[in-house]
Amino acid sequence: MEPIPKSGLYYPNKLARITILALEEVMGKNGINAILNVANLSHLIGNYPPDNLNREFDFADYSSINGALEELYGPRGGRGLAKRAGRAAFAEGLRNFGALSGAGDLAFKVLPLSAKLKIGLPALAKVFTTFSDQYSTVEEFSTYYTYTMHKCPVCWGRKVEAPCCHVGAGVIEAGLKWLSGGNEFHVIQTDCRAMGHEKCIYKIDKEPKT
Repeated sequence: MEPIPKSGLYYPNKLARITILALEEVMGKNGINAILNVANLSHLIGNYPPDNLNREFDFADYSSINGALEELYGPRGGRGLAKRAGRAAFAEGLRNFGALSGAGDLAFKVLPLSAKLKIGLPALAKVFTTFSDQYSTVEEFSTYYTYTMHKCPVCWGRKVEAPCCHVGAGVIEAGLKWLSGGNEFHVIQTDCRAMGHEKCIYKIDKEPKT
């Protein structure tokens, strides 16, 4: 695929490392090596970003990994793998980050579901806003929430015809399942910068799937 010009916006190395390890878990060593080759990131093969919070992993490189997934496996296959990787990334490390760390406490677990969502979703957004250049916000409406990535590393510098930030949806789905004590929620991406929208926006139903 064509290299994406550097953005000057960064994820911490740790977040990039968690994502790459999650992809490796989902698709194996050969699979992630093929992705990194197609993404023009062969220097990362066997040399993943270090496990630290330095903001050094450019959004363009993160986007290239997601674009390579779609290029190798097609839009549908890439979507499934990206969502699985997003869920794995949350399970493997994101839930222990910053504002989310208290959500495992008993005081949080006994809250009603509506309160868990009202506290937990902004806490998830705050993790990315605090530790990376991915400024994220949450808004509440009568029957749903919106989760907005104002600067999105998943689709940075790409052009697509349908929403493509599936790893983000996977992270949100896994986050909601953990925060709610096991419920699954509909998470739909409605806006995508790579389609020409101003921001990447996910719509999240307040009621869990039945």
